Amino acid sequence: MRVVMFGYQTWGHRTLRALLDSEHDVVMVVTHPKSEHAYEKIWSDSVADLAEENGVPVLIRNRPDDEELFARLKEADPDIIVANNWRTWIPPRIFGLPRHGTLNVHDSLLPKYAGFSPLIWALINGEPEVGVTAHMMDDTLDAGDIVLQQAVEVGPRDTATDLFHKTVELIAPVTTGALARIAAGESEFTRQDRSQASFFHKRAAEDSRLDWTWPAADLDRLVRAQSAPYPSAYTFHKGKRLDVLTAQVSEGRYGGTPGRIFYREGEGVVIVAGADARTGRNHGLAITRVRTEDGRELPATEYFTAMGGYLVNRP
Repeated sequence: MRVVMFGYQTWGHRTLRALLDSEHDVVMVVTHPKSEHAYEKIWSDSVADLAEENGVPVLIRNRPDDEELFARLKEADPDIIVANNWRTWIPPRIFGLPRHGTLNVHDSLLPKYAGFSPLIWALINGEPEVGVTAHMMDDTLDAGDIVLQQAVEVGPRDTATDLFHKTVELIAPVTTGALARIAAGESEFTRQDRSQASFFHKRAAEDSRLDWTWPAADLDRLVRAQSAPYPSAYTFHKGKRLDVLTAQVSEGRYGGTPGRIFYREGEGVVIVAGADARTGRNHGLAITRVRTEDGRELPATEYFTAMGGYLVNRP
């Protein structure tokens, strides 16, 4: 089939690589300009460079809504558009233009975790598995019929970086497998159960802030979800930002006020956690490694030279 690819960052790069290695003919690529957004500078393999290296025409757009793009698409005469990590709305006259419509590849197990940063949100929420879904695009974002879906298990200490590496390997087989079904003439696919759908916004600095009223297990997952190269989870101590690089749920149960710097346990320093910490039934978060506002990284046992005081939400 003649394919136009819409995509960005490493997700788009892997999709384009799979298409170039397949039996299909990539006739044009549309991608975004480089971004300074913290999350868009990560996993930033260039779709434009890969296309140009393979002699594929490239258009750079923030939004696919101009007349020149529409005319170029009509000239390209695609059988299908394949999209992955396209960051803005694609209008119906674009996604409905090809003979077989548009196949969107999304790194979640739809209908859950539509929208942005699905791996991070899924890890924070303790999902047992994550994956990649190829679905037909319709008027509602990430809501079209599912053509192919593959899942991988979330390990007990996986970080968002681990989940990225697990799921990015699914992009090629899911994309080419879905295209094989479409090329074979199939047109009836699995409808999404919209009662199970969830839609998440882009992550920003506020979303990485540790809230000590959360249970320790949730805080632990937030720290792992903000693993390098993502912006770290953070809190404030004595008026300055403190990044929490590694942590784990404490072995013991600790009572008191959320955020209290309380006890050395093994190689960590336990912070009291949970809205009902006063009951003494909660585990705490044992922080093991931190980074100070001036960029120094050190073990928590070296940073917290004395117990007492609080980690708080604001400077």
